[in-house]
Amino acid sequence: MPPRPSTEIPPAAPVGAGRNLLFLREEELRLAQDLLFFGYRDFTGGADRILEELGMGRAHHRVLHFVGRRPGITVGELLAILSITKQSLGRVLTPLVEEGYVTQAPGRSDRRQRLLTLAPKGLALEQRLFDRQREHVMRAYREAGPVAVDGFRKVMRGLMGTEARGQLERLERPDGDRPAGRLARLG
Repeated sequence: MPPRPSTEIPPAAPVGAGRNLLFLREEELRLAQDLLFFGYRDFTGGADRILEELGMGRAHHRVLHFVGRRPGITVGELLAILSITKQSLGRVLTPLVEEGYVTQAPGRSDRRQRLLTLAPKGLALEQRLFDRQREHVMRAYREAGPVAVDGFRKVMRGLMGTEARGQLERLERPDGDRPAGRLARLG
């Protein structure tokens, strides 16, 4: 005689790839927040220690990152990317300029503009911070595989507002003035 089917409802499994994501439970959304918080904490931890040794913080790192990504970026463009006030940027940018990490030059067509570029000292620090964080990203990408990497990118873009997506697209756009990125082997 075959076994009787169980009348118990099995506990719900976490949402997997391919399941209908329109019906996420609150617990699954809270898990997503947990993952973002813990992932960000551990992703930034190594860079934070380097910055702390230099008397800097994450705001300095963000400026170094985006000026490094877009040499010759205007102060206005940087303000838009960081979504901060001119005064807040000044508190971070002024010491970076005074200590020789960032250089400023007048705009080519509008002399009132300030174009920002990393000085050799800034390039070295930005590369050191990137190298520390690259290892975390490469390990995670390797463990997750290409389908998950594509899904991660889609989720992160989905978390961004329209303005942030536009800024990201401008950063991703090929630009003759910008140095080409290095390829990192994942496998």
